[in-house]
Amino acid sequence: MRTLLYFSLLVFIGCQPKPGSDKNEGSPAEQSDAPPFGHIERLDPELDQLIPQTAEIEVLSEGYDWTEGPLWLKSENMLLFSDIPKNSIFKWKEGEGASLYLKPSGYTGNSRREGEPGSNGLLLNQQNQLILCQHGDRQIGRMTSAVDNPQASFETIVDSYKGKRFNSPNDGTFSNSGDLYFTDPPYGLEGNMDDPSKEIPFQGVYRVKAGTNEAELLIDSITRPNGIALSPDESKLYVACSDPEKAVWYVYSLENGSPGQGSIFYDATGLVGSEKGLPDGMKTHSSGAIFATGPGGVWIFNAGGKVLGKIKTGQATANCAFDTAENYLYITADMYILRVKLT
Repeated sequence: MRTLLYFSLLVFIGCQPKPGSDKNEGSPAEQSDAPPFGHIERLDPELDQLIPQTAEIEVLSEGYDWTEGPLWLKSENMLLFSDIPKNSIFKWKEGEGASLYLKPSGYTGNSRREGEPGSNGLLLNQQNQLILCQHGDRQIGRMTSAVDNPQASFETIVDSYKGKRFNSPNDGTFSNSGDLYFTDPPYGLEGNMDDPSKEIPFQGVYRVKAGTNEAELLIDSITRPNGIALSPDESKLYVACSDPEKAVWYVYSLENGSPGQGSIFYDATGLVGSEKGLPDGMKTHSSGAIFATGPGGVWIFNAGGKVLGKIKTGQATANCAFDTAENYLYITADMYILRVKLT
């Protein structure tokens, strides 16, 4: 969910070099010895049921260009995450730190590719295969090798709608039945909205039904669809809009997997420019709470849309993911990989 907010960071942080940015692309991004930073803002006592009072924000790794797509691999007991500009996926494991997992991850062409070529959202299907939202190749791809033996070889799941190439698939989520929901904003195109290779005039939300390789358009009215998530009972679909002029989260009721009329779940447009970030990636907790990245860090909502609190990272924050047992929340925030203990 690399968004236009990345470029707006110049307003906030200028052109200062980032710590660790002189590392070789394939070298491990070393674990930080820095103390916890940021803070957890508690706005409702209900938050204590999700994040204990003693929780802090840990820095696990740093020195990346722009981190995205966090995914916990239960089988390997490790975290995967994308560094989109470096066209790479890194892994992080307790006691081992971070190292390169896969390169290239999103663009496999031979010609030079500027902009945001790498993978963005990462998912696992029911067969424990790695599914990638691939900006540069403009497709949803499947890594053909097993997750414990990563190889940069991909099969196309879907790369077009009615014969027109996608913009740059961004984030996705699977239903229990194996249907894939995903968003397709323009952020991976070198020229963004004005890129001459843009073939679809809108930014869509799509579904690929299990066992098929055809995209079904669900929503075409969101200007910048970004993060996407299903409620635990799969009765609702949440979609973030990262348009600075309409920085909102939408919610849609689902019937037979298809969305009806949507409504605004929460509108954060008034905070754009005052805090780093826009509505971006999100995950739903088993309790029904929504952890959604937005202005200032990670927002925590209950299922009714009430803001329970915020994990204030102080960074433009892209996405988040739980481990399998929901003991930890992992956060991708600009150049950092962060963690908050939930139990």
